[in-house]
Amino acid sequence: MANSCGRLEAAWEVLRQIPDPEVPVISLCELGIVRDLKESAGGLEVVLTPTYSGCPATELIQDNVREALKAFGTVQITMQRAPAWTTDWISEEGRRKLKDYGIAPPGPANPAEGQPIRLVHRASLTKLACPRCGSEQTEKLSAFGSTACKALYRCLSCREPFEHFKPI
Repeated sequence: MANSCGRLEAAWEVLRQIPDPEVPVISLCELGIVRDLKESAGGLEVVLTPTYSGCPATELIQDNVREALKAFGTVQITMQRAPAWTTDWISEEGRRKLKDYGIAPPGPANPAEGQPIRLVHRASLTKLACPRCGSEQTEKLSAFGSTACKALYRCLSCREPFEHFKPI
């Protein structure tokens, strides 16, 4: 890891392997939480943007990043809350993994709405496909699932419940 570029790429590879603590099938990078990685004196600086400011997993995520990168020296975590995290930052691979896991991934934000502000609801979903059978005959059971960033739905075709990442 003598050369700086190789060192950063090796650190990125480690970051790509760290799972989200709430949805462990998707990595922090695929979720879009890891915003940047920089060289710092004697180590690395990792820039993270939490999915929302009150996310209970934020401290655990920071600890997991520090632990995973400890071989690179000192790890400084910078929490960047602006711009606010948006579900648009979830990678296509991450969306596929969410669907395979049984969570309906969020659709894209409406670009005409500009920067996401949590005070106004995004464009309502016209149809939400079941991640298990693909049917669009679904209904919302609860605005909140196992975490505040997910809603609980049920498929009317296969009758299975599933969660949906809220588009924020």
